[in-house]
Amino acid sequence: MKNLNRWVYAIAGVVILLFAGLVYAWSVLSGPIAAEFAQWTKAQLSLTFTLVMICFCIGCMICGFTLKKISARTFVWISAVLFLVGFFLASRTQSLPMLYISFGVMCGLASGLGYNAVMATIVKWFPDRPGLIGGVLLCGFGGGSFIIGKLYQAWTPAEIGGWRTSFVVMGIIIFVILAICAFFMVAPGADYVAPPAKATAAKNTVLVESTPGQTLKNPSFWLFYVWAIALSAAGLALISQASGMVLEVSASVAGGAVATIVGLISIFNAVGRVIFGGMYDKFGRSVSMQGVNILFIVTAAILLLALKSHSVVVVIIGFIVGGLAYSGITPTNSAFIRAYFGPKYYPMNLPLVNTNLIFASFGSTISGALFDKSQSYTSTFLLLVGLAVVGIVCSLVLSVLDKKKKAAK
Repeated sequence: MKNLNRWVYAIAGVVILLFAGLVYAWSVLSGPIAAEFAQWTKAQLSLTFTLVMICFCIGCMICGFTLKKISARTFVWISAVLFLVGFFLASRTQSLPMLYISFGVMCGLASGLGYNAVMATIVKWFPDRPGLIGGVLLCGFGGGSFIIGKLYQAWTPAEIGGWRTSFVVMGIIIFVILAICAFFMVAPGADYVAPPAKATAAKNTVLVESTPGQTLKNPSFWLFYVWAIALSAAGLALISQASGMVLEVSASVAGGAVATIVGLISIFNAVGRVIFGGMYDKFGRSVSMQGVNILFIVTAAILLLALKSHSVVVVIIGFIVGGLAYSGITPTNSAFIRAYFGPKYYPMNLPLVNTNLIFASFGSTISGALFDKSQSYTSTFLLLVGLAVVGIVCSLVLSVLDKKKKAAK
């Protein structure tokens, strides 16, 4: 296995993350469930995804802190089993607690274990291009919810309860694919020599091998953490209200067309991860972070224009830019953690920054509350601008700290 081209391992990692990212298609998966259990409120069903996010973070941490004792391959196999059992039990659910345990907890943990096992292993093959490989892997993770979600919609029978068979089938498919791809989850040997790194923005990195405890005491981590929360919240606010935004611009848009337009955010979120990963390698942290900040402000401006002009075309442009803006967060997270706190503790430090998703998830709740109060998505666009401004401030202060550290050396 270790004699294969390193991109073979990368492809296997992308495939694993493509299926591990399926949990983020909850809004699609839950539609038929909501139709069968009409007595369950949206809030009750939404709690399932909240549990997925929490357990995803827990799974990442479990993997990161025990990866030296348990191999990445084993973690992917455990992930495969959890997905199989989780989807099977979910297909038999008759109550909310069963749904929470099967999909929320088991599939959430499976996703987190598989995610960190892949990220921590495959990045080691690309020390010369950490940003790019992070973007490539995360493209798979981001694209899973859209691609497989669409397939799920296509093969799921329309009748009540038809989703149950689809869940069983998906559980089996995920199990088989992850079980096979796990064989490619091997780290490079001590004799591995990566291609020489091209000229990058190394001046923007502050490489220090930091334990998780040391990382949590570092002001740079917390500035970046606040940035990640703010911009992730902006992305989730946009995604959660996207359908309503289209209809506020033009109430005559058909349901199928709305789904396609909203899907553009997912498509460009996946594609943009590769772009931002490469951008980090070439231009460094500051340009990547500020690029995300600016794109969110531009997104808000375009969507405000769409509301004023009632133009669906302008909405489409806004969603494309918004997808690109949201895409820059996760590859920047990965590259920042490795660059600032070193590769040695990367598997343990990456889950720390990923916990921002728990707090960022309230972005969708806040944007929904703002709409309920104002009955217009103008308030959501202003929220995006406000969160981007927070991101700009964090990035600028982080640059000041970088200069001080370099001057001290």
